[in-house]
Amino acid sequence: MKESARIMHNRLFRLDLFWALSRTRHGVLDMATPVLGALLWLGEFPSLSIMGIGLITVFAGYTAVYALNDVIDYPTDRQKVRLEGVDVSGDYLDAGVVRHPLAQGLLSLKAGIAWVAAWGALALTGAYLLNPVCVVIFLAGCMLETAYCLLLKVSYLRTFLSGGVKACGSIAAVFAVDPHPSALFLGTLFFWLFFWEIGGQNIPNDWTDAEVDRSLNAKTIPVRFGSRWSSRAIAVSLLTTFVLSGILFYVSPLSFGLPTMAGLSMVAGAAILYPAVRLWWTQDKADAMALFNKGSYYPLGVLALVVVKLASG
Repeated sequence: MKESARIMHNRLFRLDLFWALSRTRHGVLDMATPVLGALLWLGEFPSLSIMGIGLITVFAGYTAVYALNDVIDYPTDRQKVRLEGVDVSGDYLDAGVVRHPLAQGLLSLKAGIAWVAAWGALALTGAYLLNPVCVVIFLAGCMLETAYCLLLKVSYLRTFLSGGVKACGSIAAVFAVDPHPSALFLGTLFFWLFFWEIGGQNIPNDWTDAEVDRSLNAKTIPVRFGSRWSSRAIAVSLLTTFVLSGILFYVSPLSFGLPTMAGLSMVAGAAILYPAVRLWWTQDKADAMALFNKGSYYPLGVLALVVVKLASG
């Protein structure tokens, strides 16, 4: 009996390692962006079949792409582990049981590749069923993610690729519910997520890794320009995000009243604007991590406002 329990525990722990490889806690939060994009454009809840296929596809896509990041970054992450030692998740959202289980030798590279391939195949299948255009967008996102990883020691401009990757899921979701969406809406949605990713996710994340990245000769904005300039880039990006959120709601077919717009401002203030101001003031690594963590909930907060709007009619 004890042996069976031990075996089951080991299997569950191994599965947890795979979820950690895909940063599933963060991936589930990111699922809010494609759902939000689809609802904002469609102006109503889609059919149950579209919702079912869509949610499975989105989960599979984020699970595959986040794991792809660690597979491509495997050599570099091994160097980081040697420099930093074993890294537990702690207060860092972008990890599960451990951070970088491949690099720590807790999962084999072969197992990681198989995990990416399996979830990628499921995502491609779902994307094709929704709209073949979604397949192209998903593959483009994978290519951008690969290029982003490979450019770590080449150019800090790779941060712009991260913005494109994060917007791909939401753009694909719009095409999943409407094959002919508005170019204005798509452009606004893209740049809203683009600037949120850069200011609320990418630069703060690189800030927390700046010391080890400097040792690895990595090219990131915090390494290249320092904390003061990085905090300015974050502030500009997130202020742009806030402005674009208002434009996005305006160009949506939905009609939003003053309470919803006030809620939109409150969500932005709590999740991205106040943490960005605090980081500007303190220049502290802990506040960079806090911005990353809180900023990760920003799309979910905006999605909640839209769901309430749709549910209330």
